[in-house]
Amino acid sequence: MEPESFIYLDHAAATPVADFVLDAMRPYMTERFYNPSSPYAPAIQVRRDYEDAKAQLAAVIGAKADEIVMTAGATESINLMFNSVSGHVVTSSIEHQAVLQATMEHEYTLVQPDAKGTITPVAVLAALRPDTVLVSVALANNELGTIQPLKDIAMVLDAERRRRHMAGEQTPLYFHSDASQGAGLLDLHASRLGVDAMTLNAGKVYGPKQVGLLWAARHVILMPVVHGGGQERGLRSGTENVAGVVGFAAALTAASASRRAEAVRIASLRDSLKNALVAAFPEAVIAGNLKKQLPNFLHISFTGLDAERLLFALEMQGVLVATGSACAANKGTRSHVLTAIGMQPATADGSLRITLGKLTDQSTITRAADSIIAVVRSELKRVGK
Repeated sequence: MEPESFIYLDHAAATPVADFVLDAMRPYMTERFYNPSSPYAPAIQVRRDYEDAKAQLAAVIGAKADEIVMTAGATESINLMFNSVSGHVVTSSIEHQAVLQATMEHEYTLVQPDAKGTITPVAVLAALRPDTVLVSVALANNELGTIQPLKDIAMVLDAERRRRHMAGEQTPLYFHSDASQGAGLLDLHASRLGVDAMTLNAGKVYGPKQVGLLWAARHVILMPVVHGGGQERGLRSGTENVAGVVGFAAALTAASASRRAEAVRIASLRDSLKNALVAAFPEAVIAGNLKKQLPNFLHISFTGLDAERLLFALEMQGVLVATGSACAANKGTRSHVLTAIGMQPATADGSLRITLGKLTDQSTITRAADSIIAVVRSELKRVGK
C-alpha cells in the first residue's frame, strides 16, 4: 500500500513537515548555507535570521530569545535540564521515557497519578523534601492526553520556596515541564503555566524532527551537556541548525495562531470516532481525564484482545494507530502509564492510542471507524467473545 493511501492516526508520535515550513527552511539548505559564526556579510545575515527565529519561538511562550537553548530534539532538552541540577528530583511515574531515564541519574521520588492520569498538587507536595531541587511534570501525558494542572502544582512549589526562604535554606527549587505533546493545542505561555523551564519539540507541531529547545528562566543555572565552540551561550556547542530552527519557528508560530480553531475542529472529529466505537463496543474502556484531555487524543481499550494484533490488522486495512508511545511500542513492553493508573493487564494489553491531526478530516474518520469496528469484531470472534 502506498504511504499516501494510509489513514494516519498517530500524530502524537510524529507529524509531517508542513509545506510552508519546508519553504521557510529551504533557503538555509541552499543559497543561505553559510555558517552563522563566520564573519562575512552573508553569514552575518544568516546569524540575524537565526536569532529572529529564536525570538519568534520565545514570543510564543512569553520569553526572551536569550533564555532559549536550541537542541537536537526534546530528549536533549530534557537531559540539559536534568544534568544541570544536583539533588533530589520529583517527577511522575507516567512521564515520557526521556524524563524517567534522566530522573534515574539522581536520587528521586516518582509521584503516582490518579485513575485518570492526573498528577495532583497534593501528591507533588507529599513527595517534596528539603533537598528537592527539581520537579518535572509534562504539560500533557503522551499516552492518555491528560492535561496536567501545572499552575496548581506551581502554587505548591511557590509555597515551598517561601518556606525555604523563611527558614534560611539555600536549596533552589525549579519546576520543569516537557510541553512537547501539548504544543499546538494548548497555551504555552510560561508565566501562565507557572514553570521555570520548558521543553518543546518541533516534530510534534509539523516542523522538522531532531529540533527542540529548552527555555529556562534567568534564575535557572544550566550546565552544558555538549562542549565545543561555545554556541548557544556555551550550553550547546556545535554549528547551529539554522534551517531546522527557522522551520521550528514557522511551525510553532502557525500552530499557536490557529490552536483554538484547530482544537475545536479536531475535538469534534475525535468525538465522532469515539461515539462510533463506543456504540459498536459498549464494553470498550476509554481512558484519561475526559474533561481535561488534549482534543486530538482517544485512548480506547478492548479487554481480552491483543493490541499488537489489532495494530497490524488495521495496518493491513490502511489505518495507522499506536498501542502507546512510540518508544514503548518499539520495545514491545506493556505501557508504564497504563500500569500506573491501575488498568488491569487484560485491558491494558488491548489498548489503542489514536491521535488526530492536520491530516484528519471527517472522511478519514468515517473510514477509520469502519475499519476499526471490522477488525475488532473479527478479533472478538477469533477469541470467542
